[in-house]
Amino acid sequence: MSIKKLLLTALILCNFACLAQNYKTDGIRDLVLIYQGGAHRPAWLQDEFVPYVTHTFADGHKDWLFDGFLFLEFTDSGKQYIPNLKMPDAQKNDWAHYLDRVFEPGKALDALDKCIAAQKAELGDPGFKHKVVLTVLPPIPGQKDWGELDGRALDFDVLDDRKAAVEWYLDQLFDRFNKNGYENIELSGIYWVDEEMHTNAELSKHVSDYVHAKGVEYVWIPYFKAYGYDRWRDYGFDIAYHQPNHFFNKDIPDSRLDEACELARQNGMAVEFEFDARALYDTSNSSYQRMLAYIEAFERNGVFDKSALAYYEGGDGFAVFARKNHPENRKIIDRLASIIISRRQNQALTPDCKKDCR
Repeated sequence: MSIKKLLLTALILCNFACLAQNYKTDGIRDLVLIYQGGAHRPAWLQDEFVPYVTHTFADGHKDWLFDGFLFLEFTDSGKQYIPNLKMPDAQKNDWAHYLDRVFEPGKALDALDKCIAAQKAELGDPGFKHKVVLTVLPPIPGQKDWGELDGRALDFDVLDDRKAAVEWYLDQLFDRFNKNGYENIELSGIYWVDEEMHTNAELSKHVSDYVHAKGVEYVWIPYFKAYGYDRWRDYGFDIAYHQPNHFFNKDIPDSRLDEACELARQNGMAVEFEFDARALYDTSNSSYQRMLAYIEAFERNGVFDKSALAYYEGGDGFAVFARKNHPENRKIIDRLASIIISRRQNQALTPDCKKDCR
């Protein structure tokens, strides 16, 4: 083998090793999960987005916060959008209702767009474009009663029928987003809401091709060691965030966080930060220390410096902390907000292959 071929082979192997041994970065540095659409969720009016679009510190100064917003839902009115929740499967009319909720005037996307506009009037241009990621609802194999397309009842045991349903849904999603003409948000990605890949692996690859043809990314957030988490690229995803699932169970040791970070790094994944209102310092049986453990573990493992991040905060975590004035509550949420804000200046978090492979 020639020296040139040897060098090329070495470069390829080096690049592969780099991808497998570094956290994933993306065009969105900090992606907050917005649970929206179900009847049991907040309305998500303009004012409800303020603690997510900006953060006001204990000393009164204010800055921009998240640069990305993921809108997602699992259930609504007793119907399930993903398998194994022990509810009847959502049907075509339920899918259509979910889209109506996402694009409802004065709420959700429209409210976020207007919230950003209002904050711009106060703070000036943020210097970055706010991005949104919207959910694709996965057809559930075994369902026979989803509904009809072009006068024909679909059978979700048939892969082509599942593809047809997904394309019908995504076509409406892209069309409605484009027609709304939002001024302050752009559609950056499509999210696969099922957190494991026991089913629909072939469909996922088709969805990947379909959304890539629309010019956006394909996003996944598998739970800790979920089936297929380490094969996320095989399913067509551009980025996958690994969930530590540590915050929710006090019997899980803090070492889980280090393990989750290491697995993410080994598999070229990003990571999810997790907390909710139970982390309030002055609440009964507080999980404050578990939230603090995430911050310390992510600092210890270089996550804040090297990885894109998704944030699960229980649907209202940042809003709840914004209303609480206990010094310890202000201390930890200001600390997390300061980290998020400082990450915007970190050029290593831009999606550049050379930076990723350092």
